Amino acid sequence: MTAALAEPSQDDVEWLAAAAAAGDADHARWELRYARMAISVFVAERDALDDRTSSDVVAALVAALATDERIAPDRRPLAERQFADRRLGYREAFFATGGAAGANEKLGRVLLAFASDGARSAGAPLARATEVLGGYVFEANTALRDAFGTASLPEHLPPSELGAKR
Repeated sequence: MTAALAEPSQDDVEWLAAAAAAGDADHARWELRYARMAISVFVAERDALDDRTSSDVVAALVAALATDERIAPDRRPLAERQFADRRLGYREAFFATGGAAGANEKLGRVLLAFASDGARSAGAPLARATEVLGGYVFEANTALRDAFGTASLPEHLPPSELGAKR
């Protein structure tokens, strides 16, 4: 859970504020926090050995938002709604298949869209967004493996048949 709640780097906050959030570092910081949390949920959903892991991650993140001292108590319901909105926005990009753009590029476009209604979604801002969020995917996957181990499947069986052989 620590990886999902890690603070974005100050360099990334300053970059996003300048590139898409009209200089608003607080908005940029929250967009990066939400992106990291959403990505952590999706990595757990995609890669966890137990189907309940992503639900546990969501519950823990919502609980963390409910007690986050950086959020005024009367604004916590808004933060929870914003996190839910971000999860919906990032979900399609994370799980989309096909097309010319890869998942990280699609995630980058979503980040730029949430950071600013009028953000450019191509060129240098997109390349950096892709790099930052690709790093979040890697960090979330590493944290998941560290916490739960790496799946070890027999090479001759597809995962869907493994449960049937028990």
